[in-house]
Amino acid sequence: MNITKLSVRFQTFAEECKGSSRLYEVLSNEIAKDEELLSITADTRIGQPVPNMLFGAVQYMLLKIADHELKRFYRSMVEKPRPATEAFPYFKDFCFNYRSEISDLLKSKLVQTNEVRRCAYLYPAFCYVYEKIKKPLALIEIGTSAGFQLLWDTYAYSYGSAEIYGNTQADIVLEAEVREGKLPDFMQSPPPVSKRIGLDLHINNVKNSEDRLWLKALIWPEHVDRRDLFDKVASQVQAANLQLIEGDGVAMLPELVNEISSEMAVVVFHTHVANQFSNLLKEELLQQIHSIGSKRDIFHLYNNMYDRYLHLDYYLQGGKVSHIVGETEGHGRWFTWNLSGK
Repeated sequence: MNITKLSVRFQTFAEECKGSSRLYEVLSNEIAKDEELLSITADTRIGQPVPNMLFGAVQYMLLKIADHELKRFYRSMVEKPRPATEAFPYFKDFCFNYRSEISDLLKSKLVQTNEVRRCAYLYPAFCYVYEKIKKPLALIEIGTSAGFQLLWDTYAYSYGSAEIYGNTQADIVLEAEVREGKLPDFMQSPPPVSKRIGLDLHINNVKNSEDRLWLKALIWPEHVDRRDLFDKVASQVQAANLQLIEGDGVAMLPELVNEISSEMAVVVFHTHVANQFSNLLKEELLQQIHSIGSKRDIFHLYNNMYDRYLHLDYYLQGGKVSHIVGETEGHGRWFTWNLSGK
């Protein structure tokens, strides 16, 4: 990727960070103007979001090393960080001091954010699926990373009222704002889940200290609540019975579906993953879903395929239905709900 395109990526990322990470907003705007730093990011693996990879690699190295003044700007490392507007010279110095290590990370790692709060918008969608078919759900997540979202039915949910949905006895309560639309009435209890399969090119094992550190490095510095949630969910995942498989999820899909009983409803889902797919891989995935749908019922819940909306496509008795569920905030803090229900 040429320097101009890399610069645009960081300008765009700066806009995405507004109101959420002042540090990354300021740094992104500065990096966009710095050809030396942009040249470092050229080592990023094809298909990976470049700003996320660079910031993840830097925070990963900061968490590993003993000390550097750049740490003083990270809320993830100090209680009262220095002003973000003063950070760039230290950031650039750090990148060049650890250029070799950062380059190795950019070449080898993947952006595999386990943002469990996204389950707040997945939960009503899965409830909607169950109302349609009334069969236990067999979950297949593409781009599962460490499998946090496969446990969506074990969490509790709050949507701005006193009412708690999902597993009301759960220690983990996920909160989100519904900015538009009325959630369905059939959400009180989670639907039954019979199978949980997670697929990824690289499975992150939260018992592995290096994998765990990389996943935490992908969390934006100011997001204290996300780090706290990560630690709680990671502990729960360690004790869960998840089937996590390393490999090409799209290629493996037909064989995995063939092994699932017709007494179960197959639900293939992925969030903030398809933007890393090539157009060819996107078409292959949709063709796989279509082919399976000609033989059995199947649901496909996803975003970031061709736009940022959450979509639900499904095949029932060979007929296809497509819905736009709504708009979703990247970290699951809010969403809109467009589906009608009882």
